[in-house]
Amino acid sequence: MSAFHAYWAWVVVLSNGIAGVWGLAAHWIEPLRLKQLWWFAYGAQASIAVQATTGAIRFQADGVEIPEIHLFYGFVALAAVAVIYSYRAQTDHFRYLFYGFGSLFLMGLGIRTMTLVAG
Repeated sequence: MSAFHAYWAWVVVLSNGIAGVWGLAAHWIEPLRLKQLWWFAYGAQASIAVQATTGAIRFQADGVEIPEIHLFYGFVALAAVAVIYSYRAQTDHFRYLFYGFGSLFLMGLGIRTMTLVAG
């Protein structure tokens, strides 16, 4: 479970980074406004739930000592996904920017969380 959790952290970071750049680019480049962007962004955000679940399982099963700040950033990432998703209807005129910056924020949280464990 530990190896999967470490690997999946990269999936979270990279997928949210790609979704963020795609969303920002789509704001200015209309041909990039594809339905696939939303599926990709939602998948990238769902990867955070997978990461949090595997982290919780690892914590419970292995009894691994985890820095509290690592847990805090995990919860912040989950809360950020909920906020981003809940505001999707109110952001019609700047939805691509909102999801772009939101996904990049999630990527940053993932990177920060990874550095807390490695450092």
